[in-house]
Amino acid sequence: MSSPSSDEEQDKRVPISQRPEWSDVVPLRQDDGPNPVVPIAYKPDFAETMDYFRAVYHADERSPRALLLTKEAIHMNPGNYTVWHFRRQILETLGEDLYKELDFVGQVAKTNSKNYQICMNVLVWGETDPGLVNTQFIVLGNTSRKQRKYSFGIIADSWHHRRWLAEKLGSDVAINELKFTQKILSVDAKNYHAWSHRQWVLLTLGGWEDELTYCDQLLEEDVFNNSAWNQRYFVVTRSPLFGSLEEARSSEKYYAIEAIKTNPQNESPWRYLRGLYKGDNDSWVCELKVSLVCYEVLSKKVNYVFALSTFLDLLIHGFQPSNDYKDLVNSLRSSDSEPRDATLARTVCSVLERVDPMRANYWAWRKSRLPLVEDD
Repeated sequence: MSSPSSDEEQDKRVPISQRPEWSDVVPLRQDDGPNPVVPIAYKPDFAETMDYFRAVYHADERSPRALLLTKEAIHMNPGNYTVWHFRRQILETLGEDLYKELDFVGQVAKTNSKNYQICMNVLVWGETDPGLVNTQFIVLGNTSRKQRKYSFGIIADSWHHRRWLAEKLGSDVAINELKFTQKILSVDAKNYHAWSHRQWVLLTLGGWEDELTYCDQLLEEDVFNNSAWNQRYFVVTRSPLFGSLEEARSSEKYYAIEAIKTNPQNESPWRYLRGLYKGDNDSWVCELKVSLVCYEVLSKKVNYVFALSTFLDLLIHGFQPSNDYKDLVNSLRSSDSEPRDATLARTVCSVLERVDPMRANYWAWRKSRLPLVEDD
């Protein structure tokens, strides 16, 4: 998609066949076969540009004029993977200024509103760390149409090209790249590709010093921002500035519990709290503050689905509840006439089937997996 400025450039554009510097090149037309069924009606300028691009690509001509040609081709179609790939090869051969190239990529991202080819290219190149962005979703929320166009514009092949540039330039561009993603996230706080790039920058180039503060800022703005919770967990588990997860837990559990008390219906801090005890179920069960926050939320008898599911997790891993907990759970049953379940865990599942109807079948399945009698 062209911007107004690029449309003006098209009006002033001199056909490549009329440029003296291209007089020695024979354009290579697209081969659709002898009898194309549905030939694509390309615009003349686009067809000509791609014909000349094919010629230099097949000749492997890595020259300044070929570099300029890739720029033209990218402006016409920024989703062409082959053009971006060849441009990288030319940049390396010519030893071009990669800082200027970084500016170029930024402009492409801003002026092209919808280009889905780029998100696929990251997968094709296979450079995304499987550990990055464990649970992220592209959720635009209440952004305006203009903001959505901008945020989607960054999902182009420019993401991979930008990562390639940053890797070449090294740690000197770490802060610049973090600011770049921060600008995108200020418009679209759940942009998967921005988060993925940001995590790659932190792991590869550094810049961890202010990342937890940045997460604080995002969560102060919107405590329901699951992407910010995910990033916070990424920081405490992957940053070299933190020690073990056990050390991070000593302070982070308080942060999560306070968020839970303020908004018990927010699933993210519950998940975050559980993640702090990953691989350490004994500490999870023995941590008094975890069971107490469950009790506190359940006692209010409103917005307690996540408190109850967390309490179920505690029971399954060996938590021994007092009579106060048992009485509280039983008080959540729909009526005293309702048949009692044989175990407290099964009672919890029965309550969840009723109060969490969207996942009623899931809780029924969980209940079917539980023992019929209490363990001694």
